[in-house]
Amino acid sequence: MKINNPEFVCSTHKREEYPFHNLPEVALAGRSNVGKSSLINKVINRRKLAFTSSKPGKTQSINFYKMDNYFYFVDLPGYGFAKVPDKVKEEWGVMIENYLFNRSHLEGVILVIDSRHKPTNDDLMMYDWLLEMNMPTLIVATKVDKLKRSQRRQQEKLIKERLHLTPFVPFTFFSAKTGEGKKEVFKFINQFID
Repeated sequence: MKINNPEFVCSTHKREEYPFHNLPEVALAGRSNVGKSSLINKVINRRKLAFTSSKPGKTQSINFYKMDNYFYFVDLPGYGFAKVPDKVKEEWGVMIENYLFNRSHLEGVILVIDSRHKPTNDDLMMYDWLLEMNMPTLIVATKVDKLKRSQRRQQEKLIKERLHLTPFVPFTFFSAKTGEGKKEVFKFINQFID
């Protein structure tokens, strides 16, 4: 699949403002500043389609990106350590939950985790939600270019143990810098495209 004309469609907090279409959606979930927007940009070879920032909490709404007539990427607000008021964090939680549990176009979720750190309780809760929903999920451990080669196996083991991953759950390292893992992301997405 080659994506020629990806486009930002909308940013919304409300279900009634979600775009109307008949394409599959693949959502990206993960903590604040884990690299969800960078993953989108690298996968489609665009530098600035999805807004990135070094400051956690920049994605504060649900962002829809149309990938030609293949599918939509849906960038969910980051959860976790964003320095925002508790009320805002609570609103984000409700927004994410409403999308995940009610969106009929949602076909799969890419759960994005920073490869340098142990998955948090929030990551575990998100993964448990996805399991409960029987949602096809790809675990992507980002920023792998910042790990030493000797740390990779150890971090993969830590992530898989913490999330209680079975051998049937796809996992890949990813680097927005080198493009490692891009093929695995496309392989996951391809299963939802006619």
